[in-house]
Amino acid sequence: MNQLTRNIPSTEVAEMVGRDHNEVLKDIRRIMNQLGEGNLPQSYFIESTYTNTQNKELPCFLLTKKGCELYGTRMTGEKGTQFAVKYIERFNEMEYQQVQNVVPLSKDQALVTVLRTTADLVEDTQAIRNEQHEMRKELSLINEKVEEQITLTSGEQRTVQKEVAIKVYEIEDDTTIRPKLFRELHREIKDRFAVASYKDVRRQDLQMVLNYIRSWVPRKVS
Repeated sequence: MNQLTRNIPSTEVAEMVGRDHNEVLKDIRRIMNQLGEGNLPQSYFIESTYTNTQNKELPCFLLTKKGCELYGTRMTGEKGTQFAVKYIERFNEMEYQQVQNVVPLSKDQALVTVLRTTADLVEDTQAIRNEQHEMRKELSLINEKVEEQITLTSGEQRTVQKEVAIKVYEIEDDTTIRPKLFRELHREIKDRFAVASYKDVRRQDLQMVLNYIRSWVPRKVS
């Protein structure tokens, strides 16, 4: 089999995938740049030319079977499956034309081949998803631990101070008694939430602290 009969021109690939030929050329050049210099890209894509309907010679690429497989990785779902079926059929036709005793795969057989390959890819994808799921669980645990360590911001501290003042002024008019109530309420907040100061209250407990202050009753008040 000569070189031409074992490769598919990029113009034909463009028809298979329903894209403009120039777009396919850009895709292939991008892939070749990613593969880097050397002989490796030549085993996938071979630079060539073709003559268009205006009898003008234009650049194209010849895609080997590996080249079609590599180009097919850019497409997913139904579109990728349809392209795979088409290039498999095309290569089998070329094989058949060269060697008469080789029977090309039918469309159904080609589809089975593609589905088997897809099943392998799905298995790999599932493994990746499982790993991502475990990573998300670990991140969630880390976030929970971080949340438990975060204390009140300066603005939230002022909110607590304001609620304490509102409560003390609400229940006591005597200015000589108020300082004792301030100390008592602050002490009970520390005891209740096991902190050295109201400033050390965890952010996630802020609403509980505010509710406690609003419902607080001094021990000496009946």
